[in-house]
Formats: sequence, structure tokens, C-alpha cells
Amino acid sequence: MSNMVENRRLGRIAALVLLGVAVAYGIGGATIEYAFSSDPLGPRAMPVMLAAVLAGLSFLYLAWPGSVEAIPTGPALVRILAIPAILVLSVMLFEPLGFAGSIFVLTFGVAMIFGAPMKYALLGAAGQTLLWWTVFAYVLQVYLPTGSLFG
Repeated sequence: MSNMVENRRLGRIAALVLLGVAVAYGIGGATIEYAFSSDPLGPRAMPVMLAAVLAGLSFLYLAWPGSVEAIPTGPALVRILAIPAILVLSVMLFEPLGFAGSIFVLTFGVAMIFGAPMKYALLGAAGQTLLWWTVFAYVLQVYLPTGSLFG
């Protein structure tokens, strides 16, 4: 019985952490400044709506926490921590490598974390880079920076 109580307490702690993230994300989204936008809602709408959804789900999880699994250890923990690390690395490389280089590093790194062979990780990263460049640059007509190293 005490294990079930402990699981619920951990679930509620997780819900409170997610609620904190939702509040911080909502505040960050609400403070986006812009001079002009053709979108009637502006760029603030999406982050604020996502924050509201996350806050609502956090409240549900706070009320009905369910059960939680044990914190991973060993190689599983390393893989879990490596994913945000590769995300931070790709964001840091965005300025020098541009959009394409940053996306390539991100997708290649994630593929390697999940154990893809080098050949397939390279092919997958190249394919993802090409896909997202095409979607953003040609379909959505969004300017994508090429990076200080390439232009």
C-alpha cells in the first residue's frame, strides 16, 4: 500500500513540475512582441494555447496521478539525458550552421542515440534535412538562415 501512495506522490510532483513549465511557457508566449502580423491572433496565440492545454492536463494529472515507473538508470538514463543535450547542441549550432546544419545534427544525433547504424543515421538525417527545408522554405515560404559558416 505504501508503494501506491509513493507512486501517487511522485505523480503529483511531476504534475506540479509540468504545471510550472506550462506557466513559464505561457508567460513567455504572452510576452512575445511584434510590430505587425497578418495573422489576426498574432504570434502569441499558439504558445499561450499550448500552455493552457499543458496546464489543463497537469491539473488532471494532479487530480488523478495514476502510477509512475521507476527512474531509469544506466544506459537508459544516459540515452534519456542525451536527447535534450543533442537538442541544446543543435540550437547552439543554429547560428553558425544555419537551419539545415542544425537539423542535420539533431536528427543524426537522435538516430545515433537510438542505435541506428552510421549509414542509416546519415541517410536519415540528410532526408529529414531535405524534407524540412522543402516544407519550410518552399511550401510555407519561410526564410531559413544558412548560417554564418555558409553565407
